[in-house]
Amino acid sequence: MENYKESFKRFLEIQEEMKNIGDAQGVLYWDMATIMPSKGVERRSEVVGYLSQLMYKLETGKEYQDLVFGLYEHLEEMNDKEKAMVKAAKKSLDFMKKIPEEEYLEYSKLVASGETYWAEAREKNDYESFKPILEKIVYFNKKIAGYIGYEKTPYDALLDMYEPGATVEEIDGVFKELRDGLLVLLKKIGESAVEIDSSILKGEYAIEPQKKYNTELAKRLGYDFERGAIAESAHPFSTNFGNKDVRITTAYSKEDPVTAMYSTIHETGHAIYEQNIPDDITKTNIGGGVSMGIHESQSRYYENILGRGKEFIETEYLNMVSAFEGLKNYSPEDIYKAINKVEPSLIRIDADELTYSLHIIIRYEIEKMLINGEVNFDELPQIWADKYTEYLGVTPESYAKGVLQDVHWSGGMIGYFPSYALGNLYGAQMLYKGMLRDLPNYYELIREGKVSEITKWLADHVHSHGGTYEPKVLIEKITGEPLNAKYFLQYLEEKYSKIYGF
Repeated sequence: MENYKESFKRFLEIQEEMKNIGDAQGVLYWDMATIMPSKGVERRSEVVGYLSQLMYKLETGKEYQDLVFGLYEHLEEMNDKEKAMVKAAKKSLDFMKKIPEEEYLEYSKLVASGETYWAEAREKNDYESFKPILEKIVYFNKKIAGYIGYEKTPYDALLDMYEPGATVEEIDGVFKELRDGLLVLLKKIGESAVEIDSSILKGEYAIEPQKKYNTELAKRLGYDFERGAIAESAHPFSTNFGNKDVRITTAYSKEDPVTAMYSTIHETGHAIYEQNIPDDITKTNIGGGVSMGIHESQSRYYENILGRGKEFIETEYLNMVSAFEGLKNYSPEDIYKAINKVEPSLIRIDADELTYSLHIIIRYEIEKMLINGEVNFDELPQIWADKYTEYLGVTPESYAKGVLQDVHWSGGMIGYFPSYALGNLYGAQMLYKGMLRDLPNYYELIREGKVSEITKWLADHVHSHGGTYEPKVLIEKITGEPLNAKYFLQYLEEKYSKIYGF
């Protein structure tokens, strides 16, 4: 391979073929989560499995392998984006070559149908019906960790799939600092005499006005509806088929319009990231967010740091009360405090900004136990309940509000949960060591409704790189230092000390 450019051109052509298959699978998953009839799950799983087989054959074909391993010998001649593409391709190939094809196809079918079985089990509060599926998924993930390989713990291999370069040793240290700091803040809030009435956010609200409001809200944040759409699903999510078709879902409540508001803001953060991926990499293996943690840094920045911030709520107030008349009786300050009330709860997606990371740490600890074989599946619901009692002082009385509340394990996403808490940390570090440094009028921009200038900063510093740099490299490029928990804890201390007077 004397001139790698010609080989790289062919490499990109096959990358695009693989992206075409992946996008087709993505549309099917979107349909499954939104409008597919329940009896379609078996046939849909067969189709998804077939596409997975096509992808497998394309990726493990001799031509593609020869290209990838040949190009890998020329990394020093490449720019950063080219290097990232080839490294990512080799990493994926190394894995694909290790996992037997029949196991890959069996696992693909299992997780393709897992969400449907999970949804039925949660609806019926029936852990026993889902337990065999979960056992199979964990079993496969253990095998996957073994195929990938690891130095210290099998969970490292799974963690790396969602947060490239991260290790349990590093995450344990960061999460310990985070957990200890959160428990101190939670104690201070518990001892505060300040009482916040969050019931003012409840009422009777029709769904159609919520849909209109959330659509306009997403537009104000910068979501491009010529390249996007909003639908409904039980569990809000975002997905994309390149940067020109990026979709989100949300879930509406007739009693609480704020639930959908913040689900929409969160998923809009994800979607804006994907819409801002440059055209020249969108059809490649780095044509998306670099990791789940960095992705969460964007969604949780928009949802919490921006969306639950005092300046944003004051600016958004007139739009909110115009859409939801029941809120007219309350001031922006009342709504701000109600939205930011801290109260330990059972459900992760309903958790306040401060306690949310404790929900994640619980799942992280349980996932490590699952992969290390330290959990009897009959005892899993009780282990879950015990950790909630210890960390948050609340105990689930049903499986639906306990071990069955999340969709992630049903889709095989073991190693994903830490990303949520990492996203909080990345976002706060970007705020203190990036945005406030480069945008000294940051808070004025929010008050003036000029969120687009903040989005441009994120596009320039985060979105434009796609998957070029590993998270630990990217956060140092942006902030000048490695990830740590102190900025998120500083952010929470500054915010909640004013709300709760400590």
